[in-house]
Amino acid sequence: MTHQSISADLRLHLNWRCDRNAPYGDQQKAVIDTESRQMARRTIAAWPGYAPTPLVDLPGLAKELGVARIRIKHEAKRFTLKSFKALGGAYGVMRILQRETGASIDDIMAGKVKDKVAGVTVCCATDGNHGRAVAWGAQLAGARCVIYLHSHVSEGREAAIAAYGAEIARIDGNYDDSVRQAAEDAKANGWIVVSDTSWPGYEEIPAWVKQGYTVIMGEAMEQLGDDRPSHLFVQAGVGGLACAAIGPLWEDWGADRPFCTVVEPHEADCIYQSAVQGQMANGLGSLDTVMACLSAGEASPLAWAILQTGADAFITIDDHFSPGAMRRFAYGGEDGPMVVGESGCAGLAGLMAMAADPLAREAVGLGPDADVLLIASEGATDPSIYEEIIGKPADAVGETI
Repeated sequence: MTHQSISADLRLHLNWRCDRNAPYGDQQKAVIDTESRQMARRTIAAWPGYAPTPLVDLPGLAKELGVARIRIKHEAKRFTLKSFKALGGAYGVMRILQRETGASIDDIMAGKVKDKVAGVTVCCATDGNHGRAVAWGAQLAGARCVIYLHSHVSEGREAAIAAYGAEIARIDGNYDDSVRQAAEDAKANGWIVVSDTSWPGYEEIPAWVKQGYTVIMGEAMEQLGDDRPSHLFVQAGVGGLACAAIGPLWEDWGADRPFCTVVEPHEADCIYQSAVQGQMANGLGSLDTVMACLSAGEASPLAWAILQTGADAFITIDDHFSPGAMRRFAYGGEDGPMVVGESGCAGLAGLMAMAADPLAREAVGLGPDADVLLIASEGATDPSIYEEIIGKPADAVGETI
């Protein structure tokens, strides 16, 4: 089986292009390699408030889903942004300012070139979290920031971005429309786009963003030690987080890396469609999904350079799995409660969808000995949506992690 709609809830594509014995090659290293990962880790570790996010063991959930172990990297604890995006967007801003001013990032952070920094305007389109990260990075350094929001971005997420000093530009249409508008306005005004989506002629900055994300897996690999997982479920929008998770595992662990499954919503399936068609392809869904931060119709070519041969499987899932996963985290049983948002829980949502289907389990080797790694990529980044789904505000959940 390579491509099959197992049910209305789940679509699975096994990646026949994935040769687990293939070396991590030049095409992949042009996006993420050991040197760029180490630089990102050194830089971000020096930022105020940095600490590795926890790797949480969930034995109760493992028992429920019929696997040996589940561990989750809890990115809701990342800086003040409660999202993994803090790593990529802010790191991209810092690398841009380094390039534009000729100063070191240390000197930029110390305010030694603040006049030069103040003359730089960065901008981006966002579903929420990336824009907050770019705004935060610009605020840390003292640069101007303009963030483009499409019509489906909630008012709560807009307010969270504006709180970091960004100017907000609202546009009609979807995420991909906002990407195009930001690019057009940046060209007209001499601004610099900070995107995790790449296109021909625009690769350097999205690569920096993805390199920032690799801090997550760098920390996780140290926390895992020799106790390596057999499976990874990782969510994808344009593919930035997924490639930043799978790339380091492939480069460092080779054929011994986990079986890597990329998870998307049914209605935002650009990575899945690219895998099925064997080339970069647009998603076929409406982009209307509760997993709003995964609502992208076009994959990043840089991410695809890693995912097309590095991922073992691609799945899409029905939206109802996301609120179910959120509630499982919030009412955690013997594992204790965790606050994880509607996009942040997509890895668990994908695992739950697969675990519920015997055919899917067999196809990916998800047996009773499976040891699963997940990434909770965000917390309650929109408090009102979180409370509506969970039935109480995030601060009433009682997370103690």
